[in-house]
Amino acid sequence: MKIERVLQNVAVRDTHRWPVGAEVTGLEYDSRRVLPGQLFFAFPGAKVDGRKFAVQALEKGAAGVVSELAPPEGFAGPWAEVEHGRKALATSARNFYGAPDEALELTAITGTNGKTTTSYLVDSVMRAGGRVTGIVGTIEYHLAGRILKSANTTPESLDLFRMFDELSRESLQQGRTGAMTMEVSSHALALGRVHGIQFHTAVFMNLTRDHLDFHGTMEAYFAAKRTLFAPESGTAPAFAVLNFDDSWSEQIDPPKTEKVLWYGLEPGAEYRADELEFGFDGTRFRLTAGGVSYGITSPLVGRHNVYNILAAICTGVSYSIDMATIIEGIQNCHAVPGRFERVDAGQPFLVVVDYAHTDDALRNLIAVARDLKPARVITLFGCGGDRDRSKRPLMGMAAGSASDFVVLTSDNPRSEDPLDIINDALVGLRRYDTPHIIEVDREKAIHMAIHEARPGDIVLIAGKGHEPYQVLRDRTIEFDDRVTALNVLKEAGYGKAETGA
Repeated sequence: MKIERVLQNVAVRDTHRWPVGAEVTGLEYDSRRVLPGQLFFAFPGAKVDGRKFAVQALEKGAAGVVSELAPPEGFAGPWAEVEHGRKALATSARNFYGAPDEALELTAITGTNGKTTTSYLVDSVMRAGGRVTGIVGTIEYHLAGRILKSANTTPESLDLFRMFDELSRESLQQGRTGAMTMEVSSHALALGRVHGIQFHTAVFMNLTRDHLDFHGTMEAYFAAKRTLFAPESGTAPAFAVLNFDDSWSEQIDPPKTEKVLWYGLEPGAEYRADELEFGFDGTRFRLTAGGVSYGITSPLVGRHNVYNILAAICTGVSYSIDMATIIEGIQNCHAVPGRFERVDAGQPFLVVVDYAHTDDALRNLIAVARDLKPARVITLFGCGGDRDRSKRPLMGMAAGSASDFVVLTSDNPRSEDPLDIINDALVGLRRYDTPHIIEVDREKAIHMAIHEARPGDIVLIAGKGHEPYQVLRDRTIEFDDRVTALNVLKEAGYGKAETGA
C-alpha cells in the first residue's frame, strides 16, 4: 500500500526526508519485530522513549518512522511528526487492513468490575447465535478457536486490527458472521489504543475506585470510560448497554444516535432481574423485559454475576438474537478462569480463587460467599505494588468488615517493600476486631488460610485469580494460587485435587 494511503486522515505536523510514493509492507511499533518496508511508530513512553530505537528500525529496513515527537538530533532517515502517536497508529492500521472492524459485530465492555466474565458470557451468546467469535481481554485472547497470550487487557491498536483482520477473513471463509468481544480498559481509552474503531455495542458495567495512580481522580477515570460511548472521532456505537443501578451510568449521556438498553435489579430497569436464588450449583432468577418474563439459569455464582448476565443478555438483544438463543448461551458459559474458581479435593470446606483486587470487588466476593451460608468466611488478600496506595486501607476495611478471619499477604509487590504495602492495608483492617494474621510469603499464607478452615467454611484466595506468576522487586516468578491451593490440599491428605467453577 502506498505510504500516502496508509497515513490518510492522520494529522501530520511535519515530515523529514519523507519517501513520497513508497510502498509500505506493514506497520510495527516494536523495533525488534520490524521487517523491510514497514513503517515504525515510535511512542514516547513513561520509562523509555521509542525514538531511541528509530535507528535500529531503519537498519532493519523500515520505510520510515512516525512519532508525535520531532526526530532526535542527527537522525538522517525518513520521519513523520504527527499530532498523536497512538491515534496515528490506530488510523494507519485501520487504513492498512481495510477497516476490518466494520466487517465484524464488535462489542466493547468497560467498567471497573465484571468486564472479563461479561466478555465470556457475551462470547457464549454470540457462539450460540452461530457467529465465529473472538475475545480480547485480561485472561487471554480467543480468535476463532485459537487461544493467544494476553499482553494487555486492551492491546495496541495495530494488534487489534491484525486480530480483526484474521477474524473477518476466517468468518468470511466459513460463510458466517464474525463477532469480537473486547474488554476496553480506561488506559486504552485514555491512550488512544481504540481510537477510530467502529463498535456496534458498548457496555458499561460499573465504576468503583481503581487506577487512580494513572488517572488521578475518579472524574478523570470516568471521563476516559465515557469516551467509549461518545468518541472524539468516528461514529458512536449503535447501542449503549448501561447499568441502571450504577449512578455513574446517568452521566454517560450517550449521543441520541445510540439506542440505550438499561439493565439492573432496581425497579425501572428495562431488563430487570428479580427472584434471585443462589447456590453452589449456580444462580437462578426471573428476567422481565418488555412485559415478558423469562427464567434464567447460570452455572456462575453470585449477585454480581446477575449484573454480568444481564449485560450479556442486553448485548445479545442489540444484535437481534432471539431470547431462547441468548438464554442458551448464558447456560453454556460454565466457568471463567480465576473468577470464583473452586479448588476441590474432596475437603469439607470450599476453597475459591478469585481475581478481586479492588475494595469493591473484594466486598462483592465476600458477599457471594455469604450468600452460600458458610459457617465462616476466611479471606486471604494482598494489594499490588506500584499502584494506587489509597485503595489499600479500603481493601483492608472490605476484608475486615465482612470476613470472619483474614490472612493479609503479598500480591504483586513489584518494586515496593511488601511490608510497606501490608502496613497500608492494615490501617483499614484494624478498624475492625476481625481475627487476622500477617504472612508476607503468599505460598505460606495460602497454607495458613487453608489449615485455618473447618468443615462448612469458605476460604477466599483473592487478588491474582488466573495469573500464573508473581511480580517481585527483582524478578517475576511462576506462581498460581490455584496450583498452590491444590498442593496444600494434597499435602493435607485430601483426595484427588481438581479445579473448576
